[in-house]
Amino acid sequence: MSKKRLFAIIVLSATFAATGARADVTHSPLDAANSGVAAQGDADEAAIRRLLEQFRTIKIPLSRAIAIAEHLHDGSRTADVSFEMSGPAIYRVRTVGNERLWENVIDANTGSVTEKEISSSLKELDRDDLGKIVALKLVGQNLSDAVRIAEKAAAGNAVAGGLMKQDGKLNFVVVIASGDRLREVMLEPPRVGREKSARH
Repeated sequence: MSKKRLFAIIVLSATFAATGARADVTHSPLDAANSGVAAQGDADEAAIRRLLEQFRTIKIPLSRAIAIAEHLHDGSRTADVSFEMSGPAIYRVRTVGNERLWENVIDANTGSVTEKEISSSLKELDRDDLGKIVALKLVGQNLSDAVRIAEKAAAGNAVAGGLMKQDGKLNFVVVIASGDRLREVMLEPPRVGREKSARH
């Protein structure tokens, strides 16, 4: 999941209705300067306000939505997750395991699966998505761990998260609702090889 896609999911959905990780917190990821046009920046800010208002009223935290989705398929890991306002508030969670990718929609108030699951073989994925799935196997941390660390670092609740490759480095990016704004937390996960060698 790219950083632009992560923020686009958040803004568009709002518009339409101890692991060895290092955390870097960035404030206000969306502003008029980033969007290029002041009017677009104002629309983004209004969308974020609507999203935060709805997010404050939901009953199921993002970490619980991850657990629900992973429980649907034994041994699966979450690739990415996002909170969306598409009528009722939902989480869209993509999990991977046994050479398959599953996408499930979890009701943000009841925790129930609300739409038919979308399942695909990893062979069907485009190169970018497949690269991220392969990368997920190489890191010694789950997205749920990154969410927990990010929520603590940014003093808020996670709205979205996923694995991202930037400048040749793999990072988890977690978007946190903190007060009246969104904050981005980037975590560099330990790689599986590094984690094993650190234990010896």
